[in-house]
Amino acid sequence: MGRTLIVFGILFIIIGILLQLSPKLFGNLPGDVVFTRGRVTVYLPFTTMIIISVILTIIANGIARLLK
Repeated sequence: MGRTLIVFGILFIIIGILLQLSPKLFGNLPGDVVFTRGRVTVYLPFTTMIIISVILTIIANGIARLLK
């Protein structure tokens, strides 16, 4: 259990660093919706959420297979 938490922690750190180094990679994809009215902006990153979800699912399945 402790080893799993450490692995996930390291993965989250790596993902966070990658997202900080390449902010243009995610967030401006087709399917991400932005509404702007006056001073209010609402951002709905549908495509970005799906891509990140798929990537995290693949990583989690790979880790689960390694730990079996």
